[in-house]
Amino acid sequence: MPRKQKAGKFKLKTHKATSKRFRLSGSGVLLRTKGGKSHLRRRTSDRTKALFTEMIPVEGKGIIQRVKRLVPFLDSKE
Repeated sequence: MPRKQKAGKFKLKTHKATSKRFRLSGSGVLLRTKGGKSHLRRRTSDRTKALFTEMIPVEGKGIIQRVKRLVPFLDSKE
């Protein structure tokens, strides 16, 4: 017996890689993590490694639009 089709809109799916890289601040600014934090860090100075922890605001309307399209529930995540 075939399954009934659900009436209404389709489900939106979150792009999980994007949701792990970006975060929304309390004031609504999109923040991103820095790359190069995972491996090959032995020769890097302690000061440089400490700078990897901070998050940077995203600049550019096109990138912000793309991230919000990939992660539609970013603001309601927390």
